[in-house]
Amino acid sequence: MLTLIRCMNQTGLPFFSGSRRSLALGTALLLALAAAGATAQQPLTLRQAIDQALGQSPEAQIAHAEGQQARADASLARTRLLPQLNFTEEMSRGNDPVYAFGTRLRQRAFTQSDFALSALNRPSPIGNFASRFSGNWLAFDSFKTQKSIRSADLMRKSTDSAAKAVNQKIVLDVVEAYQSVLYAQRQVAVAEHEQQTAQALLAQVDDRVKAGLAVESDRMSAQVNLAARTQEWIAAQGTRSMAWARLRLAMGAPTLAEAQLQPIEPHQFPEQPLADELATAAATRADLQSLGQAQSAQAQAVSAARSAYGPRVSAYGNWEEDRPSITGSGGNNWVAGAQISIDIFPAGKRAQVAHEQAAKMRLDAQLEATRQQIQLQVSEAHIQRQTAKLSLETARAAMQQSAESLRILRNRYNAGLATMTDLLRAEDAERQSQANYWRSVYGNATAYAQLLFATGTLTPDAAEVLQ
Repeated sequence: MLTLIRCMNQTGLPFFSGSRRSLALGTALLLALAAAGATAQQPLTLRQAIDQALGQSPEAQIAHAEGQQARADASLARTRLLPQLNFTEEMSRGNDPVYAFGTRLRQRAFTQSDFALSALNRPSPIGNFASRFSGNWLAFDSFKTQKSIRSADLMRKSTDSAAKAVNQKIVLDVVEAYQSVLYAQRQVAVAEHEQQTAQALLAQVDDRVKAGLAVESDRMSAQVNLAARTQEWIAAQGTRSMAWARLRLAMGAPTLAEAQLQPIEPHQFPEQPLADELATAAATRADLQSLGQAQSAQAQAVSAARSAYGPRVSAYGNWEEDRPSITGSGGNNWVAGAQISIDIFPAGKRAQVAHEQAAKMRLDAQLEATRQQIQLQVSEAHIQRQTAKLSLETARAAMQQSAESLRILRNRYNAGLATMTDLLRAEDAERQSQANYWRSVYGNATAYAQLLFATGTLTPDAAEVLQ
């Protein structure tokens, strides 16, 4: 008869070893198949996964590009305070009477003969090379430019805050995907152990049948049990592959090879009252800060649109040199001045003010809706965190009880005091309790990460507490 010895492997799961060569070969084959999909690499830590995601994720790159665009817009708004200076080199030729008369004057080449009626009415073609510097400066626009600059600065801050919110969402996605892979790897280990146990049980039942201590139906039940455990092992490997696909997507690393992740042990995470968590979220949520800054920026945009009704004061200047050839000499002239302008019929400006006011109303409503949504998110995350904690404690106790129950049922079956049905039922309960326990372990870590995200404190450093 095969002697069953219950031991503990490196994963903390029980397994059975025996003397049968077929069992040893089968176990070696299963281990080889399990290792075939993984490469020999150092364990990928959670912090490494997060850092890689923040550097490679398309969402992070989009947020970075939006931040650069906002900074460029802020710089562009400041250029309106600077004078504009242009240089023009112009070449022209013609016999238009007005053009010919003015060109000769600007070239300082006008003579008495040019006053002849024939020369005035039918001038000969004349060429001109003009070098011209011109400039203008908007000296005052009723502070419209200054308000536009403040609006652009606030939008830049809003974009930076939005980028922080994106980074926190990336961290959460990586944490959830990482936990999914860990749970899937644990499922594979559990399924592999259960398959080995089912194979050992079949060998034991086979010996008992041959010795006349069990009936043929027991052997058939053990064979069915082994087939079911094999199917579960195959399904667990598929689940692990899908979890890795989600982790690759969260990290922005589509070619990342599967590797053994660094296990995350059960933790007792710190707790806070719900009121404190709500206050923390109101003060630190980056998306809420982004909307508040966008609201302030839009208020400045409304004020800038209203300032467009006011007067504008600008200065301008022009210096020009005209000559008959590109290397010749000629005359030069300059003109400078200032002007004040007021829009008498500002229909378009009224429409612009209405447009900016409508945009601000939308942001006001969006900000209030976000505040309410954050309160709900924090409350839900707080409840889920408490539920996950209690579930972990219950699952731990249930796993210990089911393991002890299975030990007793095995002894009773070996003594002929229990049926194969009783033993398989205990095996199922023990397997389910292990699955529930590890689901609770990783669900507890995920719930804590979701609570950190809801309160706006899920940074890469904060996520390290999960490790």
